[in-house]
Amino acid sequence: MATTTSITSTYAGQFSGKYIAAALLSAPTLDKEYITIKPNIKYKEVIKKYSNDNAIYDASCDFEATSTVTLTETILAPEEFQVNLQLCKKNFRSDWEAIEMGISVFDNLPASFTEFMIGQVAAQVAAQTEQNIWTGSGASTGQFQSFDSLFRANGSGVISGSLATSGSITGSSTVIAALQGVVDLIPTSVYGKEDLGIYVSTATMKAFQTAVAGGSAYANGYNNQTVIGLKPMDFQGIPLLHCPGLAPTAVVAAQKSNLFFGTALLSDRNEVKVLDMADLDGSQNVRIIMRYTAGVAFGFGPDIVYQVSRN
Repeated sequence: MATTTSITSTYAGQFSGKYIAAALLSAPTLDKEYITIKPNIKYKEVIKKYSNDNAIYDASCDFEATSTVTLTETILAPEEFQVNLQLCKKNFRSDWEAIEMGISVFDNLPASFTEFMIGQVAAQVAAQTEQNIWTGSGASTGQFQSFDSLFRANGSGVISGSLATSGSITGSSTVIAALQGVVDLIPTSVYGKEDLGIYVSTATMKAFQTAVAGGSAYANGYNNQTVIGLKPMDFQGIPLLHCPGLAPTAVVAAQKSNLFFGTALLSDRNEVKVLDMADLDGSQNVRIIMRYTAGVAFGFGPDIVYQVSRN
């Protein structure tokens, strides 16, 4: 059975050679390496966590074992996913690219359409992965357990709670107070670390840009600039990391080195196979296939701030 294909256009003259599609969500969380990427995980990987109490004591002539060392671990276990599409070449015989396919009954899928589908499948996987990283549900088809569910889990140790504002975090008049509340909760041991960042959604980033472009927090705009130009993407010197997959009601403050994404091979998310079934079963079908693994985990919960809007 072929993947359901709906073609509502008609062939009239030479095709322009371009396809358009709805804009797909980008995946900056991985593309810009906002979190630590751990490839080559065949099954599971153990992330060791080390902590100890005060190890410094007054000097003496003898060796005296001091302090208490605690070793714990987090398991990063990527889940397996697949994309399976099947298209019938017959559906394209009278459509836009009939010329490309030729007049023979032994058709090939149009080359430009094949390239378009490969690009779309890879982009859709990237977009879904971005969503899964932050808000995915391990119980839903095509999704893995996200940071959202891991942060909320009992015993995670994450500094979780409500944002320090009664208004919407997506409003330019309240976003500054919300971000300030998150910064206030960042542990002293983490504040100032080079890889510390504040992870925000698209809606929060837009609200922040509006606020510093002349909103209530900055009446004259950043450097006396209002609506012209993108304002610095940081809050009090801490980078604001734009993650489209993050819920618009949530803000996360954490170190990149404390958030992990695991997969078997990074290239799997970009490699799509196209199989012409004509020589295998005599059909006119073409199959588009991708298989990959993905999953997330974090290290020390007490070093992470996860705040959610009350509204």
